[in-house]
Amino acid sequence: MAWDLAILGSGPGGYQAGVRAAQLGMKVVCVEKAELGGICGNWGCIPTKALLRSAEVLELIEHAADFGITVEGSVAPKFDATIARSRKVADQNSKGVEYLFKKNKIDVARGTGKLVKTPKGVRLAVDGNPLDAPKILLATGARPKPLPGIEHDGQSIISYREAMSLKKKPDRLVIIGAGAIGVEFAYFYAALGTKVVLLEALPHILPVEDEEIAAALHKQLEKMGIEILTSAKVEQVDKGPPVRVSAVDAKGQSRRIDGDLCLLAAGVRGNVENLGLEECGVKTERGFIVAPPPGYRTSVENVFAIGDVIGPPMLAHKASAEGINCVELMAGKKPAAIGYSAIPGCTYCHPEVASVGLTEKRAKEQGLKYKVGRFPFRASGKARAAGEVEGLVKVLIGDPHGELLGAHILGGASTDMISTLTLAMTAELTHDEIAATVFAHPTFAEAMKEAVEDAYGKAIDL
Repeated sequence: MAWDLAILGSGPGGYQAGVRAAQLGMKVVCVEKAELGGICGNWGCIPTKALLRSAEVLELIEHAADFGITVEGSVAPKFDATIARSRKVADQNSKGVEYLFKKNKIDVARGTGKLVKTPKGVRLAVDGNPLDAPKILLATGARPKPLPGIEHDGQSIISYREAMSLKKKPDRLVIIGAGAIGVEFAYFYAALGTKVVLLEALPHILPVEDEEIAAALHKQLEKMGIEILTSAKVEQVDKGPPVRVSAVDAKGQSRRIDGDLCLLAAGVRGNVENLGLEECGVKTERGFIVAPPPGYRTSVENVFAIGDVIGPPMLAHKASAEGINCVELMAGKKPAAIGYSAIPGCTYCHPEVASVGLTEKRAKEQGLKYKVGRFPFRASGKARAAGEVEGLVKVLIGDPHGELLGAHILGGASTDMISTLTLAMTAELTHDEIAATVFAHPTFAEAMKEAVEDAYGKAIDL
């Protein structure tokens, strides 16, 4: 059987590229050795949000009295049911991808994919059997990044995958890495009653986020009872039991932290191994496939690559955008180039964190002139009514032209709100144009306009 395009990987980048290619008239086959939907749909983005929602519901019930509601009897999480719901959501998501493939007549080849040389040129093979598809798209995603000298065994030293399917809630959990993954799991387990210690090697949690926002979240997490050590150098992890993490803190003092489990959350790295890249001449640099935009073509003419496997930012929505752009270019279309300076990032703890564009530190490093606007949610009527007053919107406005350089939100609805500011940045809207936009009242979104106005001393509710 012959196809026009063979895709390796069915995560957000791979499956959305496949659907768009099919819409454009290509005959597509997707190679997948595990669940359809990839890590994001099955072990990452979607099921973790199900876990986090359970934690949020529990928090809300615990604060029911604040809303004039009396809850009779004790309230306690049922850990196995929480995990089961998350796995059910993941299964539904995978079935959704399966439906999309059937709807768009995309074939699925089950097995391990690898590039091979054939008389027809480089082809994608499944368990050693080459597919007759002249174009190949690699969308193999990423996996947890190991820490030197620390062996992940999946039992006492675990990754996010095991953290999502534990049989029993740990009483004590040590998390190494306070990026989005580490912070989300710290929030989830702390909300369910686990004693959590969060270690970060860099000076503040969420290192890619604005320092002011990260500091405000740090305080909120500590209020939950999470112990946070920044500028902490982990020297050794003993499996135990108990698991024992030896680290040096910011003051240079040795610390020993015991836990039932240690979660490694120090980032992810692209899946480039065992793909036949070197044998087929596909160039890599620093552990990523070289496939630059706008074409995402590798050093082998008929092989393309998108998503985490070609480098940061390691985000599902970035992979999806690249996949769609890539196949549209294959089909002779002229899609708008992806604006890599306006790709939002989100952390789904509570309160949530979302951002787009430059942090204040980065703007200073680039020598840019800018104005800062802030609007705290405590000044928002909707936030007070909803009991979501912690956090703020912070924007950086370029001077003198008034362009949006960066936006940073800490708050209950921030991961949805950030799309508005991403759109404003993509459309190159200025302060005046955002200020002239009428925002609905009462909404959390009003805080974005107020923050923009605050940069010019024109905020009304401050």
